[in-house]
Amino acid sequence: MENDNLLSVRLISLRSRKRIIRKDVEKQIRKKYKHSKELWIIRRNIPWIPLDEPYQRGFVRFFAVREDVMRTENGFFFDGILKKINTYMYSESRKFLKKKRKFGRRIYVEREQKINRISSYLWNDPKFGLTPKERQYFLKLEKYCPIKKTYEIYYEFMEPWRFVLRVRPNIITHYKPVDFELEKEYAELESYLCQHKIAGIINKKIHGKSNSWKMKYKSDQTGSSKYFRYKNSATEIAEILQDV
Repeated sequence: MENDNLLSVRLISLRSRKRIIRKDVEKQIRKKYKHSKELWIIRRNIPWIPLDEPYQRGFVRFFAVREDVMRTENGFFFDGILKKINTYMYSESRKFLKKKRKFGRRIYVEREQKINRISSYLWNDPKFGLTPKERQYFLKLEKYCPIKKTYEIYYEFMEPWRFVLRVRPNIITHYKPVDFELEKEYAELESYLCQHKIAGIINKKIHGKSNSWKMKYKSDQTGSSKYFRYKNSATEIAEILQDV
């Protein structure tokens, strides 16, 4: 009986053994990935505890509806829009400055702050809560992303003049306790899962977003179409010059 078992083990091909090892590795990665998500939820759900003595930590700058707009009949309507696209910026002083190099010298300039743009994902998300009337005040635009090499669609508020910047002290009233054992375990898992090889396996096996040959084919087609367009343009110019 033992001889039969040994013979069956020996008969397993090299390809099968590699497949078994690969499946075990993927199983362990899935397990750690799932545990990492569970720890993230635990960290997020740690309750905030009020401070006995609140303290000020710098200043916060944000947008508010202008007083003259707020006095109109649509004041609360624009206030509802602003709650969805408002931005907050924090600084140690009221001036909100940043360093910038100019003519070899470092100078301080004011930090620019704009209201948020709405991505196409949030635009179509019912949880975001944009009403049909609110959508009429947004303009659909496209922006080229050099990293993804595609055009991204976003929506921008058409009347930003209705809002004005306000500055107020940033008062800290609550704090979240830190569980050092939890933070240590979560950091170790993130360090493992963020490795280039492990992240590739997660992206392909869990998220299902591998770099397929189709994407490469599409990029090649785009390049060839550009070349075809430029070639036609050069031919047309040459014909015009011959006619002259």
